[in-house]
Amino acid sequence: MSSNYQSKKLDKKQKRCVAIIQNECKIEPVTDGVSKYVAILNAGLSTGLTEELVLETVEKYGQISRLLMLPNKSYCFMECSSTDDAQNIVQNMNGISKIGQKEAVVYLSYFAELPQSENSNWLKPLPDGLILLNDFITEEEERRLLDAIQMLDIEVDAALKHRKVKHFGYEFIYGRNNVDPDKPLSNKIPQECDGFWPRLEAISIERNYDFEWYVPDQLTVNAYEPGQGIPPHVDTHSAFLDPILSLSLESDVVMEFRKGLEKRSVVLPRRSLLIMSGEARYDWTHGITPRILDVVMTANGNLSTRRRSKRTSLTFRKLRRAPCNCNFPLLCDTKLEALKTTESTIETEKAALLEEKNVHNVYDHIAEHFSETRHSPWPQVADFLKSFPPSSILLDVGCGNGKYLNCNPNLLNIGCDRSNGLLKVCSSLNYQTFRCDCIHVPVRSNSVDGCISIAVIHHLATKERRLMAVKELARILRPSGRGLIYVWAKDQNANNKKSSYLRQNKSVNKQKATEEQQRQQTQQQLQEKAKEAPVALPVHTNRTEFLQQDVLVPWKVKGPVQQVEADKSTFLRYYHVFEENELESLIGEVPDIKLVKSYYDQGNHCVIFEKI
Repeated sequence: MSSNYQSKKLDKKQKRCVAIIQNECKIEPVTDGVSKYVAILNAGLSTGLTEELVLETVEKYGQISRLLMLPNKSYCFMECSSTDDAQNIVQNMNGISKIGQKEAVVYLSYFAELPQSENSNWLKPLPDGLILLNDFITEEEERRLLDAIQMLDIEVDAALKHRKVKHFGYEFIYGRNNVDPDKPLSNKIPQECDGFWPRLEAISIERNYDFEWYVPDQLTVNAYEPGQGIPPHVDTHSAFLDPILSLSLESDVVMEFRKGLEKRSVVLPRRSLLIMSGEARYDWTHGITPRILDVVMTANGNLSTRRRSKRTSLTFRKLRRAPCNCNFPLLCDTKLEALKTTESTIETEKAALLEEKNVHNVYDHIAEHFSETRHSPWPQVADFLKSFPPSSILLDVGCGNGKYLNCNPNLLNIGCDRSNGLLKVCSSLNYQTFRCDCIHVPVRSNSVDGCISIAVIHHLATKERRLMAVKELARILRPSGRGLIYVWAKDQNANNKKSSYLRQNKSVNKQKATEEQQRQQTQQQLQEKAKEAPVALPVHTNRTEFLQQDVLVPWKVKGPVQQVEADKSTFLRYYHVFEENELESLIGEVPDIKLVKSYYDQGNHCVIFEKI
């Protein structure tokens, strides 16, 4: 009875683990017969299993030609040399071998194939400007340096995840992520470091490294216990020059570098010097994940785990003392601060009223005519929609007349919009839609595979409301789901080429005197009409460059009567046109998503992002 119960329990656990692998790896189990592909179902890198332990255990019973351990997974795979080897390994290990977490028994099953390897992150080249110098200092220099910095007397800081931190030259102020250049510290960088700089300069000249060299004047020392780390960050652009130097003492660690979806895992060996310059310094974040075990690449080309031990890092910097002038604006505090000074000053309490009168009401009035002008999907939006696998759930937030709801008929396409008039158009085309506001989407969190917001967020009148809309898109996406946002750009020229919006204005470009006079009269009428808006805003002249970010843009409704007064046939829509990098900055303020791609498309700033 007991033996039968244990057998059923083992079978149940195996089926559950196999189902997880089927779903995550998209491979099928072998239920009838034997295969040379074997999975250890309940032990892998995430449970602390090492390559050495697997090989030591498995090779008692058979030969394997390949071991595949996947990042962040509690299972791993073996390709055995033959089916006989596979069968012998399974018979002697399944439900018997205690190599799981905390010496738990492991379970094994046969599969038809191995999953696609995810080891490419360790095989890709380092980010441009990232240089690693192994054995930069000797063991004796390491010992003298540790004695000089005297970290034993430093108390842990709860605000810094209990790391020990000490500053030399200037204090790095974590609340501001900056330094005060007018307040130098009495404790300077230890003289034990003096010999490093001629050595580094000689190496950089010999190897022709492409960065300007400065002797550092600021040092931050971090002492890490096993399990501690530091969040992904970029050293403040305006605070420090290029490059940034990081010296690892006492032990190795894995540092993660990220840029959008790009990721690099870099092992920093003990006594190595890491140089972050150029793109690696300005455009990639770097951080250390808090954990006891690091995943590393072995000499055999497999992934394995390595237990961390105490580590001390020395980060050397040179104060900038001026605004940053780099070519990497996405993470640049100087560029982002410049954006903040140009933001709209529309009062919060008037924002919703402005949107109601000069967005929602307008689209209900112009819905039919607006729909007639919106036929062809923009190619890059269509490509994004076609990138999703069949049966994915796609939500178009602000779908308008639904022109994107049939780009990929293999998806479950759903749209929502605030305008009743535009939703009636969608209904006539049998599209699945519902009515809502983009800052309050009545959809369950983590429930859709993809979402788009095309020409919608620029109708929201404050940064806070625009951020709310982005957070709603992030909320409804499932983990790994992707979103796409398009907003109107203030700059309608890219690479000295006019956008289609400007190119359509042939009448303005070739005005006769009488036509120009008539246009000015019409513009004056519209300025008077603009006084009815809840907020005093300029009226933009259609098909011309934007002079301000917050504007009212005319929409003239066509009708049978040719001569109609401007204030009766023309409606004013509110727009906040976006500066370069402003949309990326919004994305950066939402913690649940990461930027995958940003680009400029025919007068629009565009971003693709992914739910973390």
